[in-house]
Amino acid sequence: MPSKMFFGEFEHALDAKGRLIIPAKFRELLGDHFVITRGMDGCIFGYPEARWSTLQDQLDNLPLTKKDARAFVRFFYSAAAECELDKQGRMMIPSTLRQYAKLAKQCVIVGVSDRFEIWSAEKWQAFETETAENFDDLAENLIDF
Repeated sequence: MPSKMFFGEFEHALDAKGRLIIPAKFRELLGDHFVITRGMDGCIFGYPEARWSTLQDQLDNLPLTKKDARAFVRFFYSAAAECELDKQGRMMIPSTLRQYAKLAKQCVIVGVSDRFEIWSAEKWQAFETETAENFDDLAENLIDF
């Protein structure tokens, strides 16, 4: 069983101060400090420091002359926040990111290989339902990838 990657789905409630419990099996992979930022599809992406560093290198190599590259990098970095876990295994999610991901109370934390994602429970349910309905087509379209 792979131990150096994020996988699984966990539901936790966001507290009144904007803190969210991170699953114990994710905490081991995150270490003392990690980074969260805006993700795709209206969720939050979270990266361990080493993966964030690699991602920074990739983004730094995007052509500054391309408008799409500038816009993506600007949007991605502007919401990035360095995080750490408290003694209860909770992280603070900045209000900018809570608003972006429409996090209210119930959240779903999903492991996706080298990162984790934080979704509002409602958005995750909608995504999961839509994807389940199209799973065979998605697989077929990716078969040559």
